[in-house]
Amino acid sequence: MNEFDIPIFKKSYELYKTLHEFRRLVPKQDRFSIFERVDATTLDIIEGIILASGQQKVTKLPALERTSIKLNMLRVFVRLMKDTKAIDNKKYAALEATIDEIGRMLGGWIRSIRVE
Repeated sequence: MNEFDIPIFKKSYELYKTLHEFRRLVPKQDRFSIFERVDATTLDIIEGIILASGQQKVTKLPALERTSIKLNMLRVFVRLMKDTKAIDNKKYAALEATIDEIGRMLGGWIRSIRVE
C-alpha cells in the first residue's frame, strides 16, 4: 500500500480541494491573510501524512505528533475565519466535520504506533 492509498491522505486531499473551492468566496482582505495560513497549514498536514507514511516506526511517531499539532492549528484558523465572517457557518461546519474526521484518524494512527 502506498501513501496515497491510505484513508487519512484521501480525506486530507479532499479537505484541500474543498478549501480551494471556497477560496473565491472568501473576502479579498481575508483571502490574503488568514485564508493563506489555512491553505498552507492544510498543505503542511498533507505533507506530514505523506512523510509519516514513508518512515520507519521509530521516526513515525514524532512526525505524526507534529502533524497533529498542525491539525490543531488548522482548527483554530478555521474557527477564526468563521468568527471574523470570512466564511459562513455552513462552510465552517463542513470544514470542521472533515477536520474532526482527520483528527480521529490521526489520533488512531498515533495510538496504534504507541501500542506497538
